Amino acid sequence: MSDDTNNQDENENEQNLEQADVNVDDLAADVLAGVEEASSQDESVADEWAAAMAEDPTAEAAGDLGDDWASAMAEDDTIKQAPLDSLTDESKPMSGDLTPELDVILDIPVSISMEVGRTQIPIRNLLQLNQGSVVELDRLAGEPLDVLVNGTLIAHGEVVMVNDKFGIRLTDVVSQSERIQRLR
Repeated sequence: MSDDTNNQDENENEQNLEQADVNVDDLAADVLAGVEEASSQDESVADEWAAAMAEDPTAEAAGDLGDDWASAMAEDDTIKQAPLDSLTDESKPMSGDLTPELDVILDIPVSISMEVGRTQIPIRNLLQLNQGSVVELDRLAGEPLDVLVNGTLIAHGEVVMVNDKFGIRLTDVVSQSERIQRLR
């Protein structure tokens, strides 16, 4: 905006104030009186609350609540030890072979997969793949496949054909201790 426009706006504001016959000093005095009145009303409300709390018989009991706790805690002779039952071992002894009962988990389904190999390629190359493309894997031809159960390596094997379907013959099973180490 230009300076001429600002001057025009200021002149219009002054003219509007003169036309409204508003005295700035009177307006300030009115605002101050309103603030003082609101302050006195707040004080009177606070006084009413104090009077109501003084008349309320439960207010005294609530006020002495901290003292009741302090006096109860100070009375050492009222504290008594609760009787406790003696502990007994109610567990069942494990069988001689120390194997837990597996019946509970035998029907849980698991996912078995065979992994031929892996590789990493940029998305640019992935988008360029089409029918007939060859993806190089990290395994050599004739190397055993990995047998995974729920993503955990449990064995190695080789591909076989059984009744026109692919199968896998396990050649090496990962020991139980190695499987537990891989889980951690």
